[in-house]
Order: sequence, then structure tokens, then C-alpha cells
Amino acid sequence: MKVLTLIGAACVVAMVSATVCAQDKPVRVRGTIDQIEGSMMIVKSREGDTLRIKLADDGSVIALEKASLADIKPNSYVGSTAMPQPDGTWKAVEVHIFPEAMRGTGEGDRPYDYRPQSTMTNGTVNNVGKSTVGGTVSSEEGSTLTLSYKDGSKKIEVTLETVIVSYLPGSRDELKPGARIYIPAATRQADGTLMTARINVGRGIVPPM
Repeated sequence: MKVLTLIGAACVVAMVSATVCAQDKPVRVRGTIDQIEGSMMIVKSREGDTLRIKLADDGSVIALEKASLADIKPNSYVGSTAMPQPDGTWKAVEVHIFPEAMRGTGEGDRPYDYRPQSTMTNGTVNNVGKSTVGGTVSSEEGSTLTLSYKDGSKKIEVTLETVIVSYLPGSRDELKPGARIYIPAATRQADGTLMTARINVGRGIVPPM
């Protein structure tokens, strides 16, 4: 009887631990705001799920605006979602340019869930292949960016198909029905809703991350 009691108690502890872990594990959200209910956003995710999400009281809104290769300068701090190519190179799906105040955000190279085999690399542009004119990156065909981060560096090919955006200060007023958003990390709460400290919202564009 004591053995069964101990097993039962262990199972309860395991279930509680699993629930806590599920709540603590950050999730990414890509989708469109469908409704606003007070401080809660009702979001339709890319996968078709309906999510209830709240931005923390001290949370921030980052606006994403269309940019170009010419906006990427040597020493810019950028992030890039990239896909491996058959020849061993990496092709950028998107590049987002951070403001100076966000330098160091997510620095490094890691697997990413945009697509199978995709990676996210955040680092400082320390070399630009092809052409650099007046300190500004420019090329009609694209460029090779070398991104440096604490543990190494990575070369990423930027092509004419690569989507390039800039991070700018945003406003909570931009979080309204129809807005396309990307949330890099949200935490599930005990009631099943999500809480996040940062929301990226597209200004006339779909966040490409």
C-alpha cells in the first residue's frame, strides 16, 4: 500500500513538473491579430490556431519596415534567417537590421523553426562581399555578409529574393485587428493564455521571421 502511495505521489509530482515546464517553455507566434478584448489580443496563428495573448505591462512593441541592402552598413548589427544550399553556402531568407540600442540581442548562431533546417544568426557585419560604396553596402545582384558573434562567424548570401527589414520603435496603438505580428518568445500561463515581453508588428509588411 505504501509503495502504491509513493508511486501515486511520484506521478502527481511528475505531472505538476511537466505542467510547469510546459508553462515555462517559450513559444514563438507568427500570425494576425483578429480581435482585441481589453488587454488581450486574439491572434490567428500561421498554423491556424486561435491564441489569446497579452503584452506585459512593461512590454515593448517593435515595428518592422521594409529596408534594402543599402541600409546594411559595415558594423551594423543584424539578424538573418538562412537556409542551407546544396553547395554548402547559406542563403538568407530575411535580414533584419537592429537599432544600436538592441545591439547584442540574441547574439549567436542556432537552429530556427522558420522552416526545416533553417538557422537564425545574429551578429555584427564585419565583411561584405562584392561591392561597398562609401561605407554603404550596395549591389544589383546581392552580397555576401560575414556576421561575427561571440563564438564565431558565418557567411550568408543575400539575394534579390531576400526580404530586408529595419527594427524601429513601435506603439501599442499598432496592435489592432489585421496587424501581422511575430512574437519571438511568449510564455504560456496557467489559464492557457500567453504572455510576452515583446511583439514585432509589420508596417505594411508581413514579419519575415
